[in-house]
Amino acid sequence: MAESVVGFLIKQLSTLLSQEITLSGGLKSDVQFINDELGSMKAFLREAEAKEDNNDSQLQEWLNQVREVAYDTEDVLDDFTFRFARGYMDGFCGKVGKIYNSMKNLKARHQISLEIKDIKARVGEISARHQRYQSLYGTHERRFSSSRQVNADFDIRAQSLFIEEAQLVGIDKPKAELISKILDDHSQLKVVSVVGMGGLGKTTLVKKVYDGAAVKKQFQSHAWITVSQNFQFSVIIKNLIQQLYNEIRQPVPPQVESMDVLTLSEFVKDFLQERRYIIVLDDVWSIDAWEAIKCVLPDCNITSRVVLTTRIADVASASCLGSLDFIYKMKPLTDKESWTLFCNRTFQSNDCPPNLEEVAKKILKKCEGLPLAIVAIGGVLALKDMEKTDEWEMILHGFGGEADGSGKLDRIKRVLLLSYNDLPYYLKSCLLYLSIYPEDYPIDVDDILLKWIALGFVEEKERITSTDIAMRYMKELINRSLIQVKSSFADGRLETCGLHDFLREIIVSKSKEQDFTTVATRYYTRWPTKVRHLAIHNFTDNPQEFSGLKCLRSVAIFGYEDPFTTTFLSEFLSGDPKLLKVLDLHGAELDNIPKQVFKLFHLRYLNLSGTGVKIIPKSIGKLQNLEVIDLIGTNVTELPADILNLRKLRCLCLGGVGDYSNEYAVWGCKSPDGIGKLVCLEDLFGIEADSDKIVREIGKLTQLRRLAITKLRREDGKELLSSLLRLTNLRKLVISCIKEDEILDLQHSVSPKLGFLTSLLLKGRLERVPQWVTSLQSLRILQLDNSRLGEDENAMGSLGHLPNLVSLILYRAYEGETICFKVGGFRKLQDLELGQLTRLKWVRVEEESMPSLRKLRLGGCKLMQELPSGIQNLTRLEYLGFFEMSDELMHKVQNLDKRSEDYQTISHIPQVVIGHWIDGRWEGTFL
Repeated sequence: MAESVVGFLIKQLSTLLSQEITLSGGLKSDVQFINDELGSMKAFLREAEAKEDNNDSQLQEWLNQVREVAYDTEDVLDDFTFRFARGYMDGFCGKVGKIYNSMKNLKARHQISLEIKDIKARVGEISARHQRYQSLYGTHERRFSSSRQVNADFDIRAQSLFIEEAQLVGIDKPKAELISKILDDHSQLKVVSVVGMGGLGKTTLVKKVYDGAAVKKQFQSHAWITVSQNFQFSVIIKNLIQQLYNEIRQPVPPQVESMDVLTLSEFVKDFLQERRYIIVLDDVWSIDAWEAIKCVLPDCNITSRVVLTTRIADVASASCLGSLDFIYKMKPLTDKESWTLFCNRTFQSNDCPPNLEEVAKKILKKCEGLPLAIVAIGGVLALKDMEKTDEWEMILHGFGGEADGSGKLDRIKRVLLLSYNDLPYYLKSCLLYLSIYPEDYPIDVDDILLKWIALGFVEEKERITSTDIAMRYMKELINRSLIQVKSSFADGRLETCGLHDFLREIIVSKSKEQDFTTVATRYYTRWPTKVRHLAIHNFTDNPQEFSGLKCLRSVAIFGYEDPFTTTFLSEFLSGDPKLLKVLDLHGAELDNIPKQVFKLFHLRYLNLSGTGVKIIPKSIGKLQNLEVIDLIGTNVTELPADILNLRKLRCLCLGGVGDYSNEYAVWGCKSPDGIGKLVCLEDLFGIEADSDKIVREIGKLTQLRRLAITKLRREDGKELLSSLLRLTNLRKLVISCIKEDEILDLQHSVSPKLGFLTSLLLKGRLERVPQWVTSLQSLRILQLDNSRLGEDENAMGSLGHLPNLVSLILYRAYEGETICFKVGGFRKLQDLELGQLTRLKWVRVEEESMPSLRKLRLGGCKLMQELPSGIQNLTRLEYLGFFEMSDELMHKVQNLDKRSEDYQTISHIPQVVIGHWIDGRWEGTFL
């Protein structure tokens, strides 16, 4: 974490130093000194933090001091910006104002100068201590290296014990699959990669395969190489040679010891040239490591194999580029397998005592099928008194090892921390920030990316948007098996993510140690001296005072039980958190925005969604650095003209609660004329087309990726299409008409290209499907709502040619009696929903139509009395749902005779459901 803080700080310092007019001469030299000293330390920080958990108190103290001075420097820099960049906001007009600001700036500059000099002195002391530590470290390097080797040997022995534990459950099926891939009859060199997060049992599985008699018999030469993070190529190759010669019971030629890397590589190649070999490369952390080792492995068309284990998906992919290669993705144990392993480890194969079953299952749930976690926690619980349920409850509430003094969970911590320590500095802050979320909380991917950007965790790069860079960060953390994808949209975009419970506990602990995040809960009693990122979880008692907020950068509330009122927020903000960048008040019971919010000069992210806020005051224009405003689900119906002052705004989400008695209306928000001035906008959701000026202005927002516009009139259609011509970056588009009978006039000679558009929702009457819609090559999600297309419009035929469509929802969108899905149409469609098609009587599916369809839902089509004709042609259908259909059809489906023809047409479908529309979603019962 010190590396991360210092890395970002150096960027800020470099920017400040480049601004000649900002710093006076003496102040500039002090800042330059701080920048240079921290820069020289940064190279040492990564290695130092990797050793931080080795009980080296001197090293830990030095790292704490580096972190603290970096934090304090960042605070001073932000305070500097706060004092000078906002000077115009506090001054008076004319000469009096200039004199007042001059005096004020002089005093502020003097104060900043004193603080910088103090930091300079501290940095100098820390740097000197760093030099002494490096000298000490160098003197004892050999002894430390020996100690690390002993620890490594211990880990290998511990791993062997773990193999014996884990072989009992969940291994037979993947073992058989891997063996079949290894022992097939392909003669070329083949690579089999096993990928998954730390602790899933990759090494265990491969060891069982490697040691199996069938595999041993198939190959002439065998070797097991543990690569690890800091691999040395020459050491690995010499280890490989040693194993190969041990196997043939011959001594290694003495000249090997003096060979250079190139000669060693040729030596191994020559040895393996005419042999069938199997080599395991365990724990590979980089593509470079694989590429280096791959060069020594000959492919002589004699059925040799390489098996590779890794936590990183990109490494697995890079090693398996050949057509014959294979990637096996490790999965967690099932609930049944987890329980079996847990009982084997904890109760020595006996059943769980009834008095412990409830708490045992809660503890096991936290392991989420991770074998190493189950074995580790089982080892702790095996030593507990089985009569004392309270001891087990202590383990549950202190999950992660804090309630266990034996240190038996240290190994799983070390295994998972390897992945954390391997991260580049800019990803460490991103991962640690996830500790603000409650356990099992579905983290909205779009939202967390916006917060990362607002907090400065995302490095800016030329010609690449911050949003794209932040998404790269997210995918890299997923790629490294640190973040789990919980759900995705049909167009492939990530929707929610989360952390494995055990990893979350480690991240929470790490974050707490480093004073990075503070989580206030009902059990929380004391805040640290300096709070940087505050999360409030189910906090029932208001804190007595709000000290320690001077360094506060972000606040987020989750499930606040007592009303989080405007009065309380005002009191909270009276603690003067002037450096606050993120304020997430989603769901708070606010009726207005306290005036203190508009003094937060550094504020970049403001989430008021789900609150009772009715008015956005003119003061919003003071928040010059604001990038995100979320007002979805509020009572705000109109934005002030001052919103146009927020030229850094990238995300503006609108849409009040309103009166939903008219289900055709989509509630938005009126914006002032001139919205086109907000040229940085990427997301604009819920804007009302209350004038042709607004529709025309949208065309100026060329950075838009997501647009939702409502209350469109027929006469606005042509102007909207003209604007869409310029919005070439759009990924998602929602267009809604002003009332039920209003026509969306989107069929003109103007034809937007929208080459990146993946999601489209049209809500309103259509005379026919616009031609430009049928040419959207990237479109994956299409929803037509209240379109009321006629049977003669051939809508299904034109939409069926969309090459990448995976989800189609037709809701009140069609007024014909028959829908026919033609031969060859909808080649990639996976999800189809037909809802409230009140005149529909028959659905016909021709052969070779919708060959990829997985889910089919029919709801509210009251005139349908028969099953869809040709449904047996949907051979990949996994789910068929009937909701609020005609009584005849519902009765027929519920009482199908297994001998009937209807039963035979749907017997291939695993899940058939009947149900109703409840609280905005289909809910049903499986038959």
